[in-house]
Amino acid sequence: MAYQLFLDLYDCNKNKIDDLELVKEIAHKAISDIDAYIVEECSHKFSPIGITYIAVISTSHFSIHTWPEYGYVAVDIFSCDKKVPESIGGFLKDAFDAKSIKQNRFNRDIKGGAECGI
Repeated sequence: MAYQLFLDLYDCNKNKIDDLELVKEIAHKAISDIDAYIVEECSHKFSPIGITYIAVISTSHFSIHTWPEYGYVAVDIFSCDKKVPESIGGFLKDAFDAKSIKQNRFNRDIKGGAECGI
């Protein structure tokens, strides 16, 4: 199995979610908290506002997309590791000063039920 966690964070601190270095710092902490490491990362600061951060991680991928004009952040964590805790949403909610969060998990059945390698 592979696991995908989708997080929608609302009413976030607009300054925080438009600060590329802070977004990267938060991403690095979250990736560490799920017991993964960064293989490669890419980020882009849009003009006039908004950020996309994407990391290939040891267990698959991690992404953050921000829309400061709406106070909205979308996070996607895809992992072969069952250890991606639901609590990561709480960390990200606090880190971005979000007032609310929606969290959805999707289990992906790769190879008809075989576990993926880490």
